[in-house]
Formats: sequence, C-alpha cells, structure tokens
Amino acid sequence: MDTRSAPLRLFNSLGRRVEDFTPAADGIVKLYTCGPTVYSYAHIGNLRAYTFADTLRRALLWKGLQVEHVINITDVGHAVAEAELGEDKLEVAAARERRSVEEIAAMYTEAFFADLDRLNILPAHHYPRATQYVDEMIEFAQRLVERGYTYEIESGLYFDTSKDPTYGELGLIDRNAQLEGARVEEVPGRRSKTDFALWRAEPPGQLRAMRWNSPWGWGAPGWHLECSVMSMLLLGEHFDIHTGGIDHRQLHHVNEIAQSEAYLGDGQPWVKFWLHNEFLQLDSAKISKSAGHVLTVSVLAEQGYHPLAYRLYLLGGHYRAQLEFTTSGLDSAQNTLRRLVRRTAALGELPSVTTVAEARAAAGDDEAAVRVIEQIDEAISSDLNTPRVLALLQESLRDQALTEQGQRAVVAASAAVLGLPFGTLTPADLEPKSELPAVDEAAVEQLVADREAARAARDWARADAIRAELTELGVQVTDTPEGPTWTRVS
Repeated sequence: MDTRSAPLRLFNSLGRRVEDFTPAADGIVKLYTCGPTVYSYAHIGNLRAYTFADTLRRALLWKGLQVEHVINITDVGHAVAEAELGEDKLEVAAARERRSVEEIAAMYTEAFFADLDRLNILPAHHYPRATQYVDEMIEFAQRLVERGYTYEIESGLYFDTSKDPTYGELGLIDRNAQLEGARVEEVPGRRSKTDFALWRAEPPGQLRAMRWNSPWGWGAPGWHLECSVMSMLLLGEHFDIHTGGIDHRQLHHVNEIAQSEAYLGDGQPWVKFWLHNEFLQLDSAKISKSAGHVLTVSVLAEQGYHPLAYRLYLLGGHYRAQLEFTTSGLDSAQNTLRRLVRRTAALGELPSVTTVAEARAAAGDDEAAVRVIEQIDEAISSDLNTPRVLALLQESLRDQALTEQGQRAVVAASAAVLGLPFGTLTPADLEPKSELPAVDEAAVEQLVADREAARAARDWARADAIRAELTELGVQVTDTPEGPTWTRVS
C-alpha cells in the first residue's frame, strides 16, 4: 500500500464500524463477491452490488495493492424465495421457458457478463460455477458431520446453529430475534428456524432436473454451502474481504460464517472485512425480481440512456445509503456525463493512471493538481466516498489555477477510482442511437397475448412458433410469475 497516501478506511459490517484496512498478505488483497443466481436477467438493483464491488477493487488498486477477485455463478442450489424446501429457481425458469437448466444458466450467465461489460466493471479473476464444485461441497459437509455440527432429517442435512455460540454476530441480533425475523419457512423436523440446509434431499417420488448422489441421498447442495467452498478453494481458507448486497447480511452471510468457522475450527474469524451495499429503491420499494421489478440496463439503453450514465447515477450516492431510482435522477446523471465527457475530451489524450502515485507523477509540477489528487485520495480512502470524488472532478474542470496537464492528471485519477472511462469515451458515444429496427408495439403486444393463450391451452407448438416470430422481430420474451414481459434485443 502507498504509505504516502491516506489510510484506506472501510465500514466493516462485522462490528458496524469504520476500520483501517490492511491486507493479510503483504500487498495482495483476496476479495470475494456473492454472484448472481442465473435464472433471469440481472435487474439494475442487482447490478448495484457489482458496481460497488468494482469501486472497492479500483480503490484497492489506487492504493497500490494487488487484488485477486472471485465472483461466483450460482447455477444450482438456490431455492425459490430463498426457502429450504421447494423448487430450485433454475428448474422453475427452465420449465417456464421450456429450455434445459443448462441452457437457462448459459443464457443468463452471458447476459450477466454483458451487463458487467456495459457498466465498465473489471472482470473478476475467477467466475466459479457452483455445479463444478459439488463434490467439494459434499466433502465440506462431511467434515461438518464429523465435527458434530449437523443432523439429518427427511428434507436433508442441516447445520445445527445451537452448536455455534457466536451465531448471528454479523447481523448483530440474538438467536431469538433471528427466529422471529428469519425469512424461512416451517421445515418438519428442523430443530430451530435458524438451522439451514447443507444438503437438500430430493423429495420422495420427485426427480429433480439437477441432482447428485451424496451420503444423504440424491439431492442438491444448500445455497449457503457453495460460497464457503468456492471462496476457500480459490482464495484460501481465510481471506480479506467478502462483499454483497445488504440483504445477504442477515441470513446468507451469517450462515456462511457459521459453517465456515465450524469447518475450519481454528478459532479465528473466517473473513476479516464484510462490506455490504444498500438497496436501490424503485417507487419506494426494494427492487427485486420477486416483486416484478425487472428493469434492466438493456431496457435503460433502449430508452436512450448510456449504461455509464447509470454507473454515474450509482456513484452519485454513497454505497451504504439507500438510493431512490427515478427517471429524473437518471436524466440528470446522463446530462452530467455528457458535460464531463465534452469537457474531458477537449483536454486531449489522458495519462495512464491506476494508482495514486501514478496520478501524482502525471500532475508534474502543478501543485494545485497534486492537492486535488490528494483530496481525491482522501475521499476514496474514506469508505469509498464517490460523491465527493465526483464533486472534486467537476470543481477541478472549472478551476483556472490548474494547468491543462494538471487537469488531465485529475481527470485520469478520477477515471481510475470511479471506473468512468474518460479519455476513451467521446461525446458521440453518448448520442442517442437506434440500432434496433422499428417495431409495431401493438402487434408485438398481440403476439405476446396470443402466445400466452397458446400456453394456457397447452398448445406448445403454437407458443414456440410465436416465440420464434417474436425473435425474428428482435423481441425477447421473459415469462415471470406476474405474466410475460418483452424487451428489444439486437
């Protein structure tokens, strides 16, 4: 870490306090981010978590640290409504769209990667798929059995949270409070509502689309198990930072910690820092697929918004603050991005900057620019204060005390920590484009209605023929619990 820069201080959810961050290994940060369950398109609320994790990663690089980043792909093991029993989300999506589970996972994984690229999110070093690590998950669960942390009932193998005296510490709630607030259903034979499935047994008489044999019968691994197993295998038994959305803090991450520390048995915290981003709100409600709010980056692009305007919109709020999504707010972000790109493009070629040391060097003898770069460093080091970085950038572009070289250095520094590619982004890139051919929306709506009627009548051939016709028109139909939705695709 650059010792001449401000100390990097991050809000650790484990203890709810801002702490100085120092990596466990000298100069190398091991970072794990909970990835998507690939049964549908990622909505803009989902993507806040990855934009936040990317900002964190850029801040670590800015401080001169190396980063090894893992984002898992959940292609099995996540039950509908995050329940212990019932259908798997991918199996439900496969049945709904009349495709195989593998096709569903591949399609939505590629869509997820495309969204990350649109938002200029750095690719992770590893994207492990849960289905590729089932044997290791079984071995992990067997060790928990040997250590006496489990019990078996008809629905599968469960972790006994009563054996963990620190259970729920991350959520800052006691077990009784967790019992009342847990988002879980009644499970026959389960000793406590906080106990969670390590292995979900296949119900009698039911043959799952995704199934593996185990010491506890045919079935599938529990949702929480995959993150513990894949993170340890790729980053080591203990690593530096685990990130995710705030909704993971009270359940998923609590359970990850319980099973991982029981597995390790060394009396040490499994992960040192836990960082969580807050919800994105839409019409004063948390955006979620279950609520039917499936606004995607692709839809925003169809409406004339550049994907990086959405990234700027997110950066305009602190990652730990709830953010209300509004069209007027996105309009403002797009206009701000246009102004910034016009002004930065006029400066010419920018220096290549990743770290604070490189930014200082790029400023040369411009002391005013060096002071701004140090203020940017202080802002990003203060728990990723991106709104302050944006303000400093805009102020510097109006500051006549800075030379053009100094302004270029400040812009390059801002681009490094914000992930906004000034210097390569041009005003022309932000002009509204209509790459998609015109379509008769009324006709599309009728075709979608006709397809729904065919599905209701179980006329699958007719339904498939209509879907093919819609595809030819450049229309993607997604079946949701609330009914079909459609969007334009290239």
